[in-house]
Amino acid sequence: MESKNPIFSRRGPAGQQTWTGPTPSVHELNDMYAAPSYAPPAARAMTIDDVVMRGFMTLGTLVVSAALAWYFNVGWGLAAPAMIVGLILGLIVSFKQSTNPALILGYSLCYGIAIGVLSHMYETVYNGIVLQAVLGTMLAFGGTLAVYALKIFRPTPKFAKFVVAAAFGAIGLMLINWIASIFVSGGLGLREAGPLGYVFSVGMILLGCFFLLLDFSEIEQGVRAGVPERYSWLMAFGLTLSLVWLYLEILRFISYFTNND
Repeated sequence: MESKNPIFSRRGPAGQQTWTGPTPSVHELNDMYAAPSYAPPAARAMTIDDVVMRGFMTLGTLVVSAALAWYFNVGWGLAAPAMIVGLILGLIVSFKQSTNPALILGYSLCYGIAIGVLSHMYETVYNGIVLQAVLGTMLAFGGTLAVYALKIFRPTPKFAKFVVAAAFGAIGLMLINWIASIFVSGGLGLREAGPLGYVFSVGMILLGCFFLLLDFSEIEQGVRAGVPERYSWLMAFGLTLSLVWLYLEILRFISYFTNND
């Protein structure tokens, strides 16, 4: 069957292709051979070092902005808008799976301001609580990393679905508790010192550790799959988000057992 492609239809009797156009000169052939290739370079695959470096950048931005907000005591007049902007940026990155460094560093900057003001407030009431919360967060991170590295537990797809569902459930409960607090002091008691508050805080801390396990698994799978290097920003964002969650929950939990003298 004769091909309808005009190139393949130009075949000689022996089935070989014949060129019917003008024959290029030697000078033209040399120019064609020497012409640079414009093929785009292949994207470099992500490595663990890429994630570590991006993690230092995102966490460093958060810590520096928190320290400055603490030092200058900017107050909630700046912290509240920063928290709202940070929340919006975090939602954009999470749902769009964006690898845009500006969005991710913007989240770290805004949430760092809010965390700095909140930490200063807690430290004013409970002396020494921030250092305890930072150490607790570091211990939780190190312990979770050890559990994952030693293969004591590895997340499964079912586990990931459970963690996501539990997170939505916890956020829903906190929203209900906040609405109830408008009518009843303390609401349902989920965020107050007491048996229910203790259990809920412990559950939230465990949930933060579960998210870290998912982060470690996603990083390992991404490196094995050879995803582009730009995705290291998204991995670093996930780690930062989980550490912020852990720090805030540990800070609240410690406050239940700290005298405000």
